Amino acid sequence: MLQISPRPLRLLLVDGNTREQRENHAAGYRGLSPADAYAEEVRRIAPGSITDICLPADEGANLPDGSGLQSYDGIFLTGSSLHIYNLEPAVTRQIELMRAIYASGTPCFGSCWGVQMGAVAAGGTVVTNPRGREIGFARRITLTQAGQSHPLLAGRPAAFDAPAIHLDTIAQPPAGATVLASNPYSVVHACEIAHDGGLFWGVQYHPEFPLAQVASILERMTPLLIAEGFRKDEAAAQSWLEEITALDAEPARSDLAWAHALDEEVLDPWRRVTELRNFLEHRVQPQASARGRA
Repeated sequence: MLQISPRPLRLLLVDGNTREQRENHAAGYRGLSPADAYAEEVRRIAPGSITDICLPADEGANLPDGSGLQSYDGIFLTGSSLHIYNLEPAVTRQIELMRAIYASGTPCFGSCWGVQMGAVAAGGTVVTNPRGREIGFARRITLTQAGQSHPLLAGRPAAFDAPAIHLDTIAQPPAGATVLASNPYSVVHACEIAHDGGLFWGVQYHPEFPLAQVASILERMTPLLIAEGFRKDEAAAQSWLEEITALDAEPARSDLAWAHALDEEVLDPWRRVTELRNFLEHRVQPQASARGRA
């Protein structure tokens, strides 16, 4: 459990999904939107924290301005089913918000779509991954030399797996970016980006995803899993997802852990959220404590 300052942490969750995408997620996963589920994981690490949600993909959404962003101790960006290179209003509103977050100086962390947003808002590029989709879990995420000593990845081994579901990837990191981890699918699996007075930490994988959430998302993608050759047919896909869900309920099932080649970096709920905890401990809490003394 994170040792927090006397006052509750005030945190903002930026949900990158459209209303339809949020409703589809909630229908399949415990009635929770992506930001709701993310906030639940964050509050387990920092009990008592206050979590607000904003919805920049929605037309007319009430988004915080610079002073509003500065009132938060930390900001989290969720994943999204959108593609950042499709410059529709639901995307461009988020890019502008991310630029405002940089300018505010508020500590910010992003997963998957979140790290792509952090990169593009600072001048990087994101493309459809020519190596294809990472489905279920990103394998052999390996720390770079910079990542071996970076606080974002403190406690992670030299190579590890993590929940991941993405097609797009950062092709060109922006100036001011330091790549902290890579794997054969994505050169940028974790990074730090310094831009316009702000500092962003992000990962391409999903440390906030329990296995049940992974299975829920993949179930909605079953036709795609079959079409792209990840599973032979619907029965094979269903069996795979049932085993992942069973492993979520019983992480000590060594038979399933072995069958899916998953270890404690994914199965242990505390280790799985390492990056979230490190962000709160090393970026959010110091700022909150400084404010508390001011």
